[in-house]
Amino acid sequence: MSDKVKKIVLAYSGGLDTSVILPWLKDRYPGCQVVAFAADLGQGPGELKGIRQKARASGAGKCVVADLRREFAEQYCFKILMAGAVYEHHYLLGTSVARPLIAKAQVQCAKREKADAVAHGCTGKGNDQVRFELTYMALAPELTVIAPWRDPSFELTSRQAALEYAKQRGINVSASKKKMYSRDRNLWHISHEGADLEDPANEPRDDLWVMSVPVAKAPNKPAYVQVDFKSGVPVALDGVRLPGHELVARLNQIGGKHAVGQTQLVENRLVGIKSRGAYETPGGTILQQAHRALESITLDRDTLHYKQQVALKYAEMVYYGQWFHPLRQALDAFVAETQKNVTGSVRIKCFKGRASVAGVTSPKSLYSTALASFTMGKEYAPSDAGGFIRLFGLQMRGRGKT
Repeated sequence: MSDKVKKIVLAYSGGLDTSVILPWLKDRYPGCQVVAFAADLGQGPGELKGIRQKARASGAGKCVVADLRREFAEQYCFKILMAGAVYEHHYLLGTSVARPLIAKAQVQCAKREKADAVAHGCTGKGNDQVRFELTYMALAPELTVIAPWRDPSFELTSRQAALEYAKQRGINVSASKKKMYSRDRNLWHISHEGADLEDPANEPRDDLWVMSVPVAKAPNKPAYVQVDFKSGVPVALDGVRLPGHELVARLNQIGGKHAVGQTQLVENRLVGIKSRGAYETPGGTILQQAHRALESITLDRDTLHYKQQVALKYAEMVYYGQWFHPLRQALDAFVAETQKNVTGSVRIKCFKGRASVAGVTSPKSLYSTALASFTMGKEYAPSDAGGFIRLFGLQMRGRGKT
């Protein structure tokens, strides 16, 4: 294979794994050019600082950095928000939904650079390898895929080995033997894995959290924020219209200050392994609570209940890396139809780790105070309920007689 690969575009983060993989590719494929592709998904201040120089110092012939923040927020995060997609009750899919976008932009870069191969630094035990490679298959099946962690000649299969390799090559990496958490951060969340978290018996330490403060250090006074939606899409905070990435970033600040969006779980990876991790999704959690509240008054019962079933499948497909699958795209059409009347405003109270609904209004509301009131009115005849109950329970009544 090595004599056929002339140019590789590597999904590059500047972290430990891809920093050592870059020179390894140069050794594994002699004479091959390597282009480092980095995606700005709102990782936070400093994470992409100097990444071009770092890539070149590691052996890249070129480093391309793409600002994908707005596309990420509006075309990816907001789609899972509108779908109500949450994996295994807790995970808001922050890493899962980012990988297809990175891989798509990487493929586009490979085509511009006339490369014949794409590479990633995902381990052979995780989900991300599937997410990247399914996207490659869907968008550019002609490209050769290089997955170093699955290459028999790749020996840097532990963080300790990678750190030693980086030291030998003079590569500066932020990871150290004392700081062994594996983290993935973007605009939507940050994940934490490894070290003491690998034992489910261990409670996440207060110094683990990055985007938010520990609950014990959250303010004693709550903060309120109003989120405005139009057809299911969040468009404004406290009456100020904002592009998607700025809106999420602002909610991250508010939620993070009040410890909103912290969770930890043992999840079932696609490859069959159970994995324990901790997540912070401050802004996403606020938006999720707000969106659910607005749907509760704008969707009819049957549509809401069926949409909850769709949300489970949608979350699975995103987690499994099937973003560009025809079914996932078809589900978007269903979700879009359900969101036509999801317009209105929701007030959220952020306090001591919780984002709770303080109030919700909508010009498309199906909620009727007259019908909901305990006071009987002309809109509802109590006598109708008796006949309904007798018919609804007819088979149960018959079974009860046997």
